Amino acid sequence: MVFSNKKKKNEVVKQDIQYDGNGHVIVPARYKPSEKEDFMNPVMKEYFRQKLLKMKDELSKELSEILQDVLDEAAESAAESGDEVDRANDETLKQMEFSTTESYRQNLQKIDRALKRLDDDTYGYCVVTGDPIEVKRLDARPLSSKTLEAQEEIDEEA
Repeated sequence: MVFSNKKKKNEVVKQDIQYDGNGHVIVPARYKPSEKEDFMNPVMKEYFRQKLLKMKDELSKELSEILQDVLDEAAESAAESGDEVDRANDETLKQMEFSTTESYRQNLQKIDRALKRLDDDTYGYCVVTGDPIEVKRLDARPLSSKTLEAQEEIDEEA
């Protein structure tokens, strides 16, 4: 990729790309991706990889905590007999927790798919049109796989 030698605030130029000892791109501390730089240049790709990995780590931790809470509550419920209202409340809570954990699992799968797209150089490109997704959309919603226009079209058809 060719980068411009004209540097503006937070833009990446070729000489700014630094690598760690393992050959991984180092993302500058104040870096924010911009429409002004080459789309999905090495620094931008690494920025999104790190963002997705952080999301995955946070979701995994939250999911583990929820599952541990479910196990703890199940142990407490087994110890207490409770009346019908208590059992109904417990069942409602279990259903809500199941729904939440399922949502977390689905998001973890979406993150894994996004990371795979990063690896095969299709991340950031609309799965419907093949067009680049706006950088500000990707930054706000890293799991986006469609341009805003393509998503709106799909939503209108539904």
